[in-house]
Amino acid sequence: MAQPVCSSDGTWCTIVENITHNETLAKAADWVIAKPLAIIVLLIVAFVVRWVLHRLIARLAQRAAEGPVPSVLAHGAVQRVISELDGYSAERRRQRAETMASLLKSIVTTVIFTIVIFMIIAQLGYNIGPLLASAGIVGVALGFGAQSLVKDFLSGIFLILEDQYGVGDSVNVGAASGTIEAVGLRVTRLRDVNGVTWFVRNGEILAVGNSSRVWSRVVLDVPVAYSSDLDEVRDLLAEVAEELYQDPDFSILEQPEVWGVERWDPDGIVLRIAVKTTPAQSGPVARELRARIKKRFDADGVEIPLPQRMVWQRRS
Repeated sequence: MAQPVCSSDGTWCTIVENITHNETLAKAADWVIAKPLAIIVLLIVAFVVRWVLHRLIARLAQRAAEGPVPSVLAHGAVQRVISELDGYSAERRRQRAETMASLLKSIVTTVIFTIVIFMIIAQLGYNIGPLLASAGIVGVALGFGAQSLVKDFLSGIFLILEDQYGVGDSVNVGAASGTIEAVGLRVTRLRDVNGVTWFVRNGEILAVGNSSRVWSRVVLDVPVAYSSDLDEVRDLLAEVAEELYQDPDFSILEQPEVWGVERWDPDGIVLRIAVKTTPAQSGPVARELRARIKKRFDADGVEIPLPQRMVWQRRS
């Protein structure tokens, strides 16, 4: 009994055989028509699914970027800070949403086309079982051999997801401190005050001090001589701080506070003053406050203590 030319699932083979009555063309139909057509359909489906998921991610990211301030923050003094920094907060939300959207789009694209590649290999008639087993073994080997790399990537994902810092923030990550210039999945790049660029692996960042989140505080210690009238000095500091608070060139969020005597030093008494500012203004406010205090002390005759040393002389 003659063997059938076409298998039970060889639709194109059967069609070509019925039309041409040629066994060679019928057998070649699967490779010439069926398999390329199936691969093209797989690619079209992959691109469509990718486009739909990318649109969904972009829409979710846009909604997250335009989200309202949580109600728990919308009251009291915090409400004033949030309103002062509305543009800053919106920009941070937008940057974070765009970063997460880019990351999710990359993951979706990688997963979709990895699956499609395996399906194409199977469509060509190859057994993908050993290939999947080999990929699993290679994945395990890479996982053990590149633990630090995996750790860096996972840490980078959570750094971005939790918005621990962003580009332009002034941070201290232990190994270095400075202004963030770039945040990647593996490495964070920052530049310190001396202009040195630091590359810090995300997996090595155990603690982050971020001085650019919503508000900052200038805490200034002012030394005066022991002979100074402390009540008068407190009034002078309060007046200088109030003048700076009223100056529109400086973004001070709340009424400055003179906390009083902080400590006794060998050369004088130290009083502390605190001013709440926007993050970008903490440095300029501190420098301007020091300059105005010095001018006011000179005008009112308040003595700033100088180091004093007592010398004992013995006569023989």
